[in-house]
Amino acid sequence: MSEIVLSDARIVLADAVIEGALVLRGENIALVDAGRARLAGALDMDGDYLIPGVVDVHTDNLERQVQPRQNARWPSRSAMMAHDAQCAAAGVTSVLDALCLGDLGFNENRVRTFREAVADLTAMADTGLFKAEHFLHLRCEMPAPDVLDLFTPVAAHPLTRMISVMDHCPGVGQYANMEYYRGLRRKDGFSEEYITARIAELQDQRARLRGPNRKAILAVAAALNVPLASHDDRTEEEIAENIADGIAISEFPVSMLAAQAAKAAGMEVIAGAPNIVRGGSHSGNVSAADLVGAAAVDAFASDYVPASLVEAAFRCVADGALDLPAAIALITDRPARMVQLHDRGRIAEGLRGDLVRVRVHDGLPVVRQVWRAGERVI
Repeated sequence: MSEIVLSDARIVLADAVIEGALVLRGENIALVDAGRARLAGALDMDGDYLIPGVVDVHTDNLERQVQPRQNARWPSRSAMMAHDAQCAAAGVTSVLDALCLGDLGFNENRVRTFREAVADLTAMADTGLFKAEHFLHLRCEMPAPDVLDLFTPVAAHPLTRMISVMDHCPGVGQYANMEYYRGLRRKDGFSEEYITARIAELQDQRARLRGPNRKAILAVAAALNVPLASHDDRTEEEIAENIADGIAISEFPVSMLAAQAAKAAGMEVIAGAPNIVRGGSHSGNVSAADLVGAAAVDAFASDYVPASLVEAAFRCVADGALDLPAAIALITDRPARMVQLHDRGRIAEGLRGDLVRVRVHDGLPVVRQVWRAGERVI
């Protein structure tokens, strides 16, 4: 069995940061030892931080590899490998690929991306070629006419680790601001006449399909041991509906009111790490830093930039919002527990050897090396 010794590291534990050494034996952490002794044959971490491998419960990054330009689609499997490399280079050792199920008429290629990604992950999960470990996060667009046909065959897929219900119709959730929504569609090149007609169609479609589709999706999910999340909650009424339906996670709430209502009701809350790094929401919604300050965040997710996770955690420390163990837990231990990955997320003897070496340079945390299950992948 292989053994790797990492010495002279600042090791971020669940409740403390210690200076010491760590031994990887096979796939697991065999020893965590305080003290600055340099051991023979050890890899010198030169005082860098060692944090657990990052667990990302929601990333759309694959879509950006599949569609690097508006009119240029990249081969699916090649895009998947590029996505995997970017995740690992960002310190993400466990990733839930958030795939959209259902077409609301402005991005029909998402359905193709979903189908091809499921096929790629199924074929490649056990090949040993991925640097990170990949799972499925099924994002179900409730008003979409095709969502049930897409969801039913894959709901019980062995890689499924989260199911979320979402509603991206104009006038609700993330798109409550109709002028903002229209602006996005204009940037996509659609005419005013088409946008107006399509908004009316989508709102009618939502009135007819959201309720039946949501009920059917939740009925299937209830039979599975998979965490359920809601997406882009805005109101207390939405939170109450989610609680009544057995949904335990509020993902990217767009208002402080919704986030606090979710926490008060016992739900866990996921916030976007890019929101922290950018200093606010890209769509004008609640600041994730304000959610952290209100103790209304349980985990960060990368959403669309894998590298945002490590940076967001260290930004919370630099801003004085959290100490380092608590900040790192938001991108490691808390999301791991949320999606039932209990063998990782912390640096402790007996847990899986997922580790990230980080050096802070001029305030920027830089990922230098990454190990997954005891094997160096970056």
